[in-house]
Amino acid sequence: MADIHNVTEFLFLGLSSNKEVQRVCFVIFLLLYMAIVLGNLLMVVIVAVSRSLGSPMYFFLSSLSFVEICYSSTTAPKLILDLLAEKKSISVWGCMAQLFFMHFFGGIEMFLLTMMAYDRYVAICKPLHYTSIMNRQVCAVLVGMAWMGGFVHSLAQVLLIFRLPFCGPNVIDHYFCDVLPVLKLVCSDTFLIGLLIVVNGGTLSVISFVVLLSSYAVILFHLRTQSAEGRRKALSTCASHVTVVVIFFAPCVFIYLRPTATLPIDKMVTVFYTVITPLLNPIIYSLRNAEVKKAIKILWIKAAKVDTK
Repeated sequence: MADIHNVTEFLFLGLSSNKEVQRVCFVIFLLLYMAIVLGNLLMVVIVAVSRSLGSPMYFFLSSLSFVEICYSSTTAPKLILDLLAEKKSISVWGCMAQLFFMHFFGGIEMFLLTMMAYDRYVAICKPLHYTSIMNRQVCAVLVGMAWMGGFVHSLAQVLLIFRLPFCGPNVIDHYFCDVLPVLKLVCSDTFLIGLLIVVNGGTLSVISFVVLLSSYAVILFHLRTQSAEGRRKALSTCASHVTVVVIFFAPCVFIYLRPTATLPIDKMVTVFYTVITPLLNPIIYSLRNAEVKKAIKILWIKAAKVDTK
């Protein structure tokens, strides 16, 4: 480490240098992070205790909510603390760990969303074989593959950067350690590394996004032969997932499918997919899903009865 890294820590510029803005952002992001944890934790608990939510779709949704908590926790707590700190610093090891877990949980989410699209494809296009195709063992294997895929993707990102020389400066124009801002501090040519990162991160995002869109194109084509009520119910379920897919993948493609140059708007874009998207997911799935709303109501009634005893 000492042979190639003259830098022992990195300093973040954060979202703003204005103290008043920082204090306002502290309150906003603290509330947002609490909402992310509570909202997604509620989804995990509801799916775990509700018998009516035992289908594979809700198993994937529960896994997604758990990953969202972990995903936002890699950046949000550090961001919140730094908003009140005079010195916004992180060690080189801490930076690499943050980069690893950021892409680890982000990769898992990417694969889970793809698997949820496959689940909807089987449910709508092969309804008679749905329970046999998407059984518990298959769902467990798919989720395990998502975790393995996220690990491989993240490990590749970190290995590409870890051995690069950091000789100074050590100021990152961001609020967390991400690939492109960190690459700007490397004191050697990063053109080839930048291309490999685009291939690993950007291309993976695009391929997953194309697979997702293709799945829903097939679903829409299949729905032509169903009744109006069947189309309405299927489209209602798919609309929630498509919304989540778009708000997650669009910013990721914008950030990672381009050369190593960074743009002023990057911070706001990353705020969207690291904070806003994890907040919106449980809201989208609960407000647009009658079964989830019913399960929440039942859980609320049971909790109220326990309190009155």
